[in-house]
This record gives sequence, C-alpha cells and structure tokens, in this order.
Amino acid sequence: MSKDSAAKKNPFVKIFANLFVITMGAIITGFALESFLVPNSIIDGGVIGISMIVSHITKFNLGLLILIINTPFILLAFKKMGAKFVFQTAYANIILAIALNFFSRYKVTEDVLLATVFGGIVLGIGVGLILKSEGSLDGTEILSLVVSKKFGMSVGEFIMGLNVFIYLAAGKVFSWESAMYSILTYFVASKVIDTVMEGLNSSKSVRIISDEAGTIGNALIDKLDISVTYLKGIGGYSGQDKDLIYCVISRLEMAKMLDIIKDIDPKAFVSVVDVHETYGGRFSK
Repeated sequence: MSKDSAAKKNPFVKIFANLFVITMGAIITGFALESFLVPNSIIDGGVIGISMIVSHITKFNLGLLILIINTPFILLAFKKMGAKFVFQTAYANIILAIALNFFSRYKVTEDVLLATVFGGIVLGIGVGLILKSEGSLDGTEILSLVVSKKFGMSVGEFIMGLNVFIYLAAGKVFSWESAMYSILTYFVASKVIDTVMEGLNSSKSVRIISDEAGTIGNALIDKLDISVTYLKGIGGYSGQDKDLIYCVISRLEMAKMLDIIKDIDPKAFVSVVDVHETYGGRFSK
C-alpha cells in the first residue's frame, strides 16, 4: 500500500504528517528570527514584523506578542478557511512562540548582510514548510481576504500596502538601513517560499501549433518517450482547422524538444508554461 493510499484511508496519517512538518517549519522560522534577524534589527513583514517592532519598543516577549496579535486573525479564518486550517495555524504559532524563546540567546552572525541573506533563506524554508502543510503564521494574509472584497483591493495590494507601512515604521524605530535590509530579507524569503511550495523540479507545459502536428507528435513520442495529446483548433486569421499538440516535459528535455520541432517545421508556434505540480501519467513514476 502506498503512502498516498494509506493517507486517504486514514486521514489521521495526513494530519500527523502535516503537524510534523509544521513543527519543523515553526522551529526553523523561530531559529531564523532569533538567530539572524532580531539580533541585527532586521524585521519580517506582516504580523511578525509588527510584533518585532512592538517587542523592541516595549521589551515584551516576542513569541507571546505574535500569538496575541495573530489570535483575532486566526479566529477570523474559522469561517473562511475551516477548522483544520485554524487548528494547524494556531499550532504553528504556539510552536513558533516556544522556538523563539528557545533560540532567544543564540546569535549566528553579527554581519548584517549575512544575517539578511541567510536569515531570509532559513525564514523562507520554515514559512514555506508551514504553508505547504496547510498552516500559516501571518494573520494579515487572512485579513487581506476580507478587506480585499470589501474595498475592492487585491490580496497582493493589501499585503504590499501593509508591508510598506511596516517597513516605514521599522525605518523610524531602528534605522533606514535596517528597513532596507528588512526589505531584502523579505524578498529573499519570498523567493525561497516559492521554491519550497512549488518544488525545484518544475516541468514545462508545451502547446505546439503546426501544419505538421502529426509528424511532430510522432517524433516526440519516439525520440523523447513522452505522451502527447492532440487538440482541435481554428485559426483566427485563416479560419482553417488547426491541430494542436499538448504535452508536459521536464526542463532537461526542453532543448531537445525544440530541436525536434524546428527540424520538422521551423515555422511552428510553440508556447511554454511552467508547471509546478503534475499527477498521473509518466510523471507519477
């Protein structure tokens, strides 16, 4: 029995698996904050960033502040996201609070640039693991779902606007250099989160329009050992029937595919889109 089928038959297997990954993610996040960012006056965005500023001013425990500020947003998520998400988000915040206190006196480096880059990388890994396991650490994302509908803003616009305010506040409380380093950390962490969420082995979704569709399709099947699907279309200018080829390949196969297509039909139209997750077919192997 595979792990996937076991998880389907016993939902508790997936819950425990999620909690384990969330635990690791929260510990990694706590390590990034207390060992890289906090000692060097670098902040994160969202609720964590707000909590870091307030904690610096009031000397109140950072872990408790994050829990207190996030609690209303976690409760708000109950209606929007469901009980499972709320439970796993609350659990992630509790583990983060514990981890922050555990790592509170462990400083990795005093070099601000190193702390910015590596703190962002480690932070991105931790947050990415939590998000991938259906949890969250940032209540502002939950709030943005509500605010965006009421005021006609997109989720991204609301989060960006809030973070601009947070980094301006960081510039006043710490220094403008700290604010700039904080923005750099946020950028690095965001890219790492995307990598954790989407994976390193992204595939390519390819659509090919050619008068030699049959020949190209057979060549791709024969030379690349891939499956192709033929779609019917109509040319917008010519009004003639067109055959389209659709397939998903790995990044390593991309160059060879283009060579095969060009050899058969140099005028073929090829559209390539990143695909971060695939299920079934040869990719299940």
